[in-house]
Amino acid sequence: MNRTEYIDTYFKETAEILNKVDRSRVEEMIKILTLLRDRGGRLFILGVGGSASNASHAVNDFRKISGIEAYTPVDNVAELTARTNDDGFETVFVNWLKVSKLNNEDVIMVLSVGGGTETTSKNLVTAMNYAKEKKAGIVSIVSRDGGAALKLSDACIHIPVVDGNMITPLAESFQSVILHLVVNALNVR
Repeated sequence: MNRTEYIDTYFKETAEILNKVDRSRVEEMIKILTLLRDRGGRLFILGVGGSASNASHAVNDFRKISGIEAYTPVDNVAELTARTNDDGFETVFVNWLKVSKLNNEDVIMVLSVGGGTETTSKNLVTAMNYAKEKKAGIVSIVSRDGGAALKLSDACIHIPVVDGNMITPLAESFQSVILHLVVNALNVR
């Protein structure tokens, strides 16, 4: 495949995903986050890799545009690396949520390509299980088969796989697209 064909394929697959995303799940996430804002709860956004960068960007937008108190542990590199070093990467998010006093007024948002399993992104699975224990809400934007996030979330937006070789770039791109949609839709009545 030459570069021109690659560009054409990327755009074609992007359009295909756009047409397959379940709009009712987007609506459900917006409803959950609207209720969160109305009751004054907090939004904790978790992600690893490129999804961590999307989490950091989303915190800014939810705070500035949507008026939701939002945080992500990936914005504090010192704490994240200290927890990784001392406690192990599996527990960095759950221990951060414990210190943040996650409660039933709050929501966690998981951004992940695979959604977390017992062997991949276990830190996300542990955090979601803790959120369930605390009766906090869970929303997510994931791809692949959805992993634990698809099973544990109150609203999970699943990015369908259209090309096995392009899962990560398309999933992380769509996290950003959907986050911008949700952030701004919170101000539409």
